[in-house]
Amino acid sequence: MATILDNSLSSKDIKGRIEWPTLAVAAIIYSGYGLLTWFYHALPWWVVLPLGAYLIAWHGTLQHEVVHGHPTPWRWVNELLVFPSLWLWQPYALYRESHLKHHRDEHITDPSEDPESFYVSAETWAGMGPLSRGFSWCLNTLSGRLLLGPAHCVGKFVIGEIRRLARGDFSNLGILALHSVACAVVLYWALWVCQIPFVDYVVFFAYPGLSLTLLRSFLEHQARENTGHRTAVVEAGPIMSLLFFHNNLHTVHHAEPRLPWYRIPGRYRADREVQLATNGGYVYRGGYAEVFARYLLWPKEGPVHPFAGQTPRHAAKPVSRLSVEPVI
Repeated sequence: MATILDNSLSSKDIKGRIEWPTLAVAAIIYSGYGLLTWFYHALPWWVVLPLGAYLIAWHGTLQHEVVHGHPTPWRWVNELLVFPSLWLWQPYALYRESHLKHHRDEHITDPSEDPESFYVSAETWAGMGPLSRGFSWCLNTLSGRLLLGPAHCVGKFVIGEIRRLARGDFSNLGILALHSVACAVVLYWALWVCQIPFVDYVVFFAYPGLSLTLLRSFLEHQARENTGHRTAVVEAGPIMSLLFFHNNLHTVHHAEPRLPWYRIPGRYRADREVQLATNGGYVYRGGYAEVFARYLLWPKEGPVHPFAGQTPRHAAKPVSRLSVEPVI
């Protein structure tokens, strides 16, 4: 049976540890979301849109933190903390499974192994028509990723689950049923209590929230034979860094996936030169402004993975201090 990496902490590892900064952010997210939806009809769209996108993406970042065993010693408490599906689209349990698989560093970016990869293999590319190829190129521009990426992700998920059911695989039905409850809680509040039309909720909250999340993942990995050179650093300002729980300093997260988010900047400052040497200088010192300037209308690279399915050349990760345990 295939193994995946479980980067969450065991109860023994974190006995008695509660990460209050993360709980404080969770309180801010839900309070802000509640206030923004409650006063939706009293606010102009140009206020609702950026705040709605930020809060939904922030909640997605909180989900990511929970995947890695934060902020309490109890998994059921952590997962209850992110139970409401504010962006509606992907069940938490499936996200957790795919993200832990993504953390197999030797396979990062390989479309046959990494579920978070936007690359396609040479074989897949050869079988694609001109429209599909053009769409893949478009997704590799920042504007394409932000505008079309959410539809691509949701469509890929829905089609995948329909195909799973069509071939008689009902293994995800329980997860989907629980996800339906998580969505129902959100929609009851937004549509029934706050009287927000469903289309408005998608346009001002769910879709731009996922879009903003895709900004973080747009270039945090690149296909390189040296595994150490695959993970990026974006030296962003405080607003974007807080939104992404400092995962813009992505080399630190992949080297120490169990490190709480609020300790990432200190670790990066202490090891900055080592981090950048390890990742081959894959850094954006101008933050996300530099990312927009470079790639808003220009592809960051081609869609075809240069060595999908091949054995990569590994690099040591000298900045890693925490072990990763396989789970069968």
